[in-house]
Amino acid sequence: MDFSLTEEQKLIQQAAKDFAQTELLPEVIERDDAQRFPEEEVKKLGELGFLGMMVDPKYGGSGLDTLSYVLAMEELSKIDASTSVIMSVNNSLVCWGLEKFGTEEQKEKYLTKIATGEILGAFCLSEPEAGSDATSQRTTAIDQGDHYILNGTKNWITNGSSASVYIVIAQTDKEKKHRGINALIVEKGAEGFEIGPKENKLGIRGSDTHSLIFNDVKVPKSNRIGEDGFGFKFAMKTLAGGRIGIAAQALGIAAGAYELALKYSKERKAFGTEISNHQAIAFKLADMHTDIQAARLLVYQAARDKDNGTNYDLSGAMAKLYASKVAMETTVEAVQIHGGNGFVKDYHVERLMRDAKITQIYEGTSEIQKIVISRSILQ
Repeated sequence: MDFSLTEEQKLIQQAAKDFAQTELLPEVIERDDAQRFPEEEVKKLGELGFLGMMVDPKYGGSGLDTLSYVLAMEELSKIDASTSVIMSVNNSLVCWGLEKFGTEEQKEKYLTKIATGEILGAFCLSEPEAGSDATSQRTTAIDQGDHYILNGTKNWITNGSSASVYIVIAQTDKEKKHRGINALIVEKGAEGFEIGPKENKLGIRGSDTHSLIFNDVKVPKSNRIGEDGFGFKFAMKTLAGGRIGIAAQALGIAAGAYELALKYSKERKAFGTEISNHQAIAFKLADMHTDIQAARLLVYQAARDKDNGTNYDLSGAMAKLYASKVAMETTVEAVQIHGGNGFVKDYHVERLMRDAKITQIYEGTSEIQKIVISRSILQ
């Protein structure tokens, strides 16, 4: 397996690293404290082409491969996971789904604006009673001939208030179960569409996570993605790719924490020498470095599988499962290496530890990834 990067991929990686250092780092602690959405930073990401990285240039995208996207996600996530998840949802869950399965009319109307960052998109699957069990949709889209009437509530929606376009998964025919589910494009401002309060979260506090309420919202049939009943399959196919993005986010969080811990261990002295010279610390760093490299190879493999057109359900699930585990374990150890300083905000690692936890939950919990993996290996 050759994961050597092309010159173009190296440039993308460096551009993302530079952006993270110059644009995201200066106020990242303040944004986390205030739960402030990085509006200006996201706008600049769009101008640089990071919000539609894999979209065909004819729709306003950058036309890059999945590995380039993963490289950018890793670099941004080292500094600010709140901003990287905004980018991830826009790229993986909205742009990809629209380009892959949308009509030409839908692409021209919505994708061209979302891919350039002119507007943001959101993906709406989870509900109070349908998180991991995505088949149990309570949100309904009743067929009225030339339109649907949408009713229900969606929870934990990233870009909840900042998006302009929402892909909503809803049940049209309960008798058909998952084959009766549809994916609908809903615009902000539609009559009966209400955005609930912002969630007060443990981590990724700069991203805006909201509940969404739909009360007799009229959605034209032209806004349905795919054939009638394609919604559940659309959601699963889209999430399979989204997991690669979140795996890259987890990888970046882990790598960012490791880099801070390594630097700190060479500066902090105890018992007359830098703490990196103590075996207890040196062995922690050795484990962190090894785990991160293993996670990186899994993430890169999943990205390559997607780029090569091979099935990436298994590799994507393994990458997310392992990278999120490494993110959690590495950030905890990074705080430990920093000692008391790790418990205060100025050293960044406590924020990375809080941000790491969500990577084991959203876009399929670690338990769901194990279901995907076990089904793949036991079939």
